[in-house]
Amino acid sequence: MSTTNTQTNSLPTPLTVKELHTENPRWCTGCGDFGIVMGVKRFMVDKQINPSMTVNVSGIGCSGRAPNYINTYGVHGIHGRPITLALGLALARPDLNVFVHSGDGDALSIGGNHFIHGVNKNFKCVFMLYDNELYALTKSQTSPTTRKGHPTNTQPKGTYLEPLNAVRLALGIGASFVASTADWIPDHLTSTLEAAYAHKGFAFVHISQRCPHFDPNNFDHKTTNWFAFLKHPQGIAPDKRIADKTELVEHDPHNLENAFKLACDSKRYFGLFYRDENKLSYDEILRSQVKAAEPKPRSKILDHYKLE
Repeated sequence: MSTTNTQTNSLPTPLTVKELHTENPRWCTGCGDFGIVMGVKRFMVDKQINPSMTVNVSGIGCSGRAPNYINTYGVHGIHGRPITLALGLALARPDLNVFVHSGDGDALSIGGNHFIHGVNKNFKCVFMLYDNELYALTKSQTSPTTRKGHPTNTQPKGTYLEPLNAVRLALGIGASFVASTADWIPDHLTSTLEAAYAHKGFAFVHISQRCPHFDPNNFDHKTTNWFAFLKHPQGIAPDKRIADKTELVEHDPHNLENAFKLACDSKRYFGLFYRDENKLSYDEILRSQVKAAEPKPRSKILDHYKLE
């Protein structure tokens, strides 16, 4: 990363997509993860984000490989724990740009507890949920978001339960930023990441992600009648290339009640569901307490615990 300054977000020379390339990704042909990683790179180039001041964090799953393919600092953590790693980074290094890559199983099954508290703490990061609605790395097992009736290796006659609604869940546990996009709509994906990055807290980005190897019929990327774009001056602009081919729904992202209604609808919506710029951030609270704390020499740190 010879073109970057490790101390600031400034770049002495313009950043290009080529400089963010590390190696050719190892995913199945047609996997939506290719589009998501390219979306992150396009966003970084558009905003000239310094790679040396950026960390991509992931858990386990197909999405877990994402940090390997973006020329920034990266952490490939253990299953369901990327949020804990990201929180530690946000607390220790508030100057860093932190991006979290997590699959529907990684985030909502084994990592569900951490997801709840990550949202509640509202620390500064962009959290990307890669939702292909199954466990793909372990060869097509039922995940928390697998649609009811879909056959998997763990439930070959079809899944029994209705899937978790990730957008509704994020809204319900108090996320301060909730948006949705798709891997095959690159301009909208990039715009969504830009809006998420500009948010000062935990920015939850739900990404519908194709898995053509294990579930080729799940997301029909060739038609547009099954989804709609949310539209508002303070939201995320609909994708210009296909906006005239689908429905545009006016929605104020500060209207939580209407955001819930849209999240519960059978139709899928892409855009900004909700944003609350005033929610307190755990990392900001802790840093303000540290700043206001009375300085003490190390020799007196444990004085408070002395027995009388």
